This record gives sequence, structure tokens and C-alpha cells, in this order.
Amino acid sequence: MNITLVAGARPNFIKIAAIIEAIHNKQTEGFLLNYRLVHTGQHYDENLSRAFFKELCIPVPHVNLGVGSGSQAEQTAAIMIGFEKELQENPCDMVLVVGDVTSTMACAIVAKKAHVKVAHVEAGIRSGDLTMPEEINRIVTDSLTDYFFTTSEYANENLKKLGIEEHKIFFVGNVMIDTLLRYKDRFKKPVLWDDLKLTNKNYLVMTLHRPSNVDNKQLLKMLIEQIVNLSKGYPIIFPVHPRTQKLLNALHLNFKNLHYVNPLGYLEFNYLVKHALSIITDSGGITEEATVMDIPCITLRNTTERPETCSIGTNVLVGNDSKKIQNAFKKLFSGTWKKGSIPQLWDGHTAERIVNHLISIV
Repeated sequence: MNITLVAGARPNFIKIAAIIEAIHNKQTEGFLLNYRLVHTGQHYDENLSRAFFKELCIPVPHVNLGVGSGSQAEQTAAIMIGFEKELQENPCDMVLVVGDVTSTMACAIVAKKAHVKVAHVEAGIRSGDLTMPEEINRIVTDSLTDYFFTTSEYANENLKKLGIEEHKIFFVGNVMIDTLLRYKDRFKKPVLWDDLKLTNKNYLVMTLHRPSNVDNKQLLKMLIEQIVNLSKGYPIIFPVHPRTQKLLNALHLNFKNLHYVNPLGYLEFNYLVKHALSIITDSGGITEEATVMDIPCITLRNTTERPETCSIGTNVLVGNDSKKIQNAFKKLFSGTWKKGSIPQLWDGHTAERIVNHLISIV
């Protein structure tokens, strides 16, 4: 069986790492399971991409399509053109896509038009927010997928409501957590830890990148100012996404306890998360990691495609509602944050289950 694995952005790399390891394990057991790793180049920061591949022991991709930057339409078109040529030159039995980035959707479309089966890891998740590009990617990808690998019962139910036959849905758990658990003892203290004199549970980590939060300068200014004012002087470590940096430069927001830092590698960033008092974010994946590491998570969104992080885990949605943000910080500093637990099958063996299913499918 020949599988083409698609990765285009940093969240994809984290998921693909565990799947490749599981494939290698099956190969050593004598299973005829071959893969070709395609990096679309959607996240084009070469240094950071290389760091992720090195840290997570991901083999060098067989090809990098090098699509680079551009609008949603430009990136989608470039990925489709490059991936169509890739499939023509390197036919396969199945294309496996992960997550919900532009590469996920674009490569699923190309594969189906080439009459190649599509497997989607992290299928069925929905936020219900069609203003998110990722939500469009999820809907389109799942409308074309042949085999659905899901992270939760919520995702299973979403797919069943769409009429997906149950025998095509495989509840396997969360492959991102496989990588987290594998590397948790190798998290690496970043240089900034000593430079800023950080200590365990005595600082906050913040990430912001969604257009709904960062494209409106006044909203971004209000959010940052409120978070700083509620932080009681605790250091706030803010790894800044490149698209956010441009806006911050124009706002000139400087606070003594707010520390802008460059994006970090996987091991360094998760070291910060593991030892933080709380995470403030608008990311989806970070809410999952925070849940597993039992870190209070304040999510600046009104909806989430990962509701289990709220119903079971440590995550709370506050959107950009000032009162909700204030209440969240009050619970955090009063020590009354809810106790979370780990969702079903988030146990570090998801990739193994995925690969076992792939073997049984063909």
C-alpha cells in the first residue's frame, strides 16, 4: 500500500510526526506500507519548519511544493497545481490529510479529482463559525473524504448528522497528543526563561493570530490592554505570529510585564505551556495541549471546534467579552479554576490505531 502524507503548516507537522513513527513501526513488523511525505510549503518560514522537523524526528519530505505566501485563493490554487503534478508523477493508493489548513482542503480536492481515496485525520470537528477559513476547509474536506479518523464523540456525531456511514468513521483519539506525550520529558527551557527570570506557575503565555482578533486594531489594542490590566503584574510571554507583528508595530503597545518574543520551536513552546499559570489564546490545538497538561486555558473565541476541551478539559471560551475575560481572570487568581480531565482515547496511541485501520482498509 502506498500512501501520500500531506503536511503544510506547523500543526500538521505535529500530527504527521506520530503517524510516520507508527508507519515505521509497522514496516519493521513486515507490513508492506509505504509512504511519501509531501510538504506543501504553506508555512514557509524555513528556519522554523526545519526546527520542527528536526525536533520531532520527521524525515526530510520527499518533496516541498514551496507554495509560500498569498491570499487564501492564491495559496489554494498554488497547492492544487503543485499537488496535481505530484500525484501524476507519484501515483498512490491513498492520500492522507490532517487537520484543517488550506493544504488539507486543496490536496483533498486534487486527490478526489484524480480518483484517489482520501483519509482525513481530525475529521468531523466543527466550530459552526463560517467566518473562519478553517471551518470552510473542514466542511469541504469532509465532503470529499472516504475514511474519517476522529478525535472525539462530538466529531463522530457531527459526521453522522451529515449522513456519513458509520463504518467509514474511526474514533481513534487525538494524534497531536501522541506527540505531546512522547516528547513531554524532552521539553526544552528557552533562553528567555532565564533572561526574564521566569519561575514555575508565575507567568502567563499568550498567543493571538486569528483575523477576528488581530485584524481590527482597536479590538486588538483593547484585548491586550485588558489582559495586561488583569494580569496583576505577572509576566506575559507573547510569541508573536508574523501577521500579528505588523499590527502590533503600528499600535506601539509597551507594558513592563508584556514580553513580545519570536515564535518558538515545539519543545521550547510546550516547556512554557507546561510551567505557565495559564494560557490565553485563540488557537485550537493549544487548548488540547493545555487540557492534557492540566493548565487553565482562556480562549478568546466565541466558538470552538474542540468542545471537549471545555466540557471535559481546562478550557473556557470568553470571546472578546470584557466581562467574561474579567471573570476568567478572577477565577484564575482566586484558585477556583475548574478541574479538568483528559478526553477519551487521548492516550498517546492514536497514530497506532490510525495505521492499524489503514492496513485493514486496503
